[in-house]
Amino acid sequence: MAPGAGRKRAVFLDRDGTINREVDVLRDVRQLRLLPGAGDAIRSLNRRGFLVIVITNQPVIARGWLSRDGVEEIHRVLSERLLRRGARLDAFYYCPHHPHADRIEYRTRCRCRKPGTGLIAKAARDFGIDLSRSFLAGDSTRDILAGKRVGLTTLLLETGYGGKDGKYVVRPDYRARDLRAAVRIIISLNRRRRR
Repeated sequence: MAPGAGRKRAVFLDRDGTINREVDVLRDVRQLRLLPGAGDAIRSLNRRGFLVIVITNQPVIARGWLSRDGVEEIHRVLSERLLRRGARLDAFYYCPHHPHADRIEYRTRCRCRKPGTGLIAKAARDFGIDLSRSFLAGDSTRDILAGKRVGLTTLLLETGYGGKDGKYVVRPDYRARDLRAAVRIIISLNRRRRR
């Protein structure tokens, strides 16, 4: 059997600025707004057999601005809104830590906070994902660096921060106007890889 054969393909997505509007600090479900075309894009991935997994840093927990329950409520509402558009998210993985956290129990330099790769690695183990056949789309340099570190094909979106966060010097494999455009690239690349 060829390497990766039988293992699953996934598209890892950042949350804020990728699926929903970037509001700097999303603390309340009332702030949650889907970006135009996000539901269509995710539905296209679902139809082609990709797992769609959200990986997101949530320092709002470490800062004491939102509880884990609050973050999970936002994820529940986001999933419901996408489901109404025929789109499914397979899982959410989030990092609650921050090196300068106000809540001492979350003050750490962890491997799960992007650009660390802990969230991606855990999802890959949980779902049996072949990272060499998988993708990551996000709006920040920390997203792209995390994807590069584990061998994902990376796509930087012009939505949200559009890569202008300036945190890391890293070059994405592709750039896309939004998630819908990124998914078109992913589908095209996947077609070529299967030939």
